Amino acid sequence: MANFISKSAFKPQALKYFRLIQEQGQDLIITDHAKPVIKISPFRDEPHIILEELRNSVIRYDDPFKPVGEDDWEVLK
Repeated sequence: MANFISKSAFKPQALKYFRLIQEQGQDLIITDHAKPVIKISPFRDEPHIILEELRNSVIRYDDPFKPVGEDDWEVLK
């Protein structure tokens, strides 16, 4: 689960938060006026894990050259 902090609270203690992110391995979301604007994640040099998550996510795609959501565009109607 990601932690949230305001920009004004993050700025003076940025190095402290960088160390926490590195040690805990959790994301940190920085907010501006209570809206999320930046996400800081620990570096992971494991591209195979990302590919594993994507594996079998496309069940069927008949025409790979046809734009996805072509009928959703108002300008084409």
